[in-house]
Amino acid sequence: MFEDWLRSDPAGLYCAPGGFYIDPVRAVERAVVTHGHSDHARAGHGAVLATAETVAVMQARLGAQAAGAFQAAHYGQRIGLGGVTVTLVPAGHILGSAQVVIDYAGRRAVVSGDYKRRQDPTAAPFQLVPCDLFVTEATFGLPVFRHESDAREIGRLLGSLREFPDRTHLIGAYALGKAQRLIALLRGMGYDRPIWLHGAIGGMCDLYRRLGIELGALRLVRDAPTRLAGELVLCPPGALKDRWTRRLSDPLIAYASGFMRVRARARQRGVELPLVISDHCDWPELVATIRETGAEEIWVTHGREEAIVHQVNRMGMRARALALSGFEEEEEGA
Repeated sequence: MFEDWLRSDPAGLYCAPGGFYIDPVRAVERAVVTHGHSDHARAGHGAVLATAETVAVMQARLGAQAAGAFQAAHYGQRIGLGGVTVTLVPAGHILGSAQVVIDYAGRRAVVSGDYKRRQDPTAAPFQLVPCDLFVTEATFGLPVFRHESDAREIGRLLGSLREFPDRTHLIGAYALGKAQRLIALLRGMGYDRPIWLHGAIGGMCDLYRRLGIELGALRLVRDAPTRLAGELVLCPPGALKDRWTRRLSDPLIAYASGFMRVRARARQRGVELPLVISDHCDWPELVATIRETGAEEIWVTHGREEAIVHQVNRMGMRARALALSGFEEEEEGA
């Protein structure tokens, strides 16, 4: 059984023959990190294995000495750790995000980390890996969550800009991943004006550019000579109602998140233009991915675990909830 060599404990998901944790929630001797979001990438580990992009993100956010040692791996590179072979393959979530493929004793486990299957100009596309055990996230693991197409949501945003040319469109978007994806989607639909940024987003956009992701003309709001009527401004969701927004022209509040499917959440946050754009799979995509892996056993974590477990059992596969601590998905990053 997989529990003989892959198990959860208070620090996270542990691979015993390899001697490493995957996205541990506390400092450990050896960690494999799937991506740079703070609920997966933490400081203080003795050694970290991750993609080169995730290493760069961790060092930018947590400091160059965030771990005792970093090992950067290419997608598809097979690496021996103890008695297992580890391979990182694209997860499609954000730049550098990876699934962790573990081969041991003729069996294969895939730990998804966070993942999405939609086109993203800023991230390598999700790669489906057949396996015996699939450990899947479930951020949007309820049937109500069905994401709109990116083109539809960006089209709504551009339409609002045309309808309200005297208002600043202020968009809440997570600083790592979501903001850069929004910018790239806007560029792909022909928006070539400068996009204005809250300072907390500017630094991460600079990192993306250094890593080869083109984002077009960007400006910081603090340098704006006007109140930015008719312009697009991106900020972290937590800054949507801060005092700095008073310098903007009658701001129209938008928010990009899969959770904007629930209109009550939009109303509670005072969001005038909810954009259903997520960096995670929706319910149909989660179910399809689970089926397509061909796995005989499914472990579910990081989200709405019970509904996915119930669905997988109905599909004739074995499933259980891991209930790992420290992975409650924050609305801001979804």
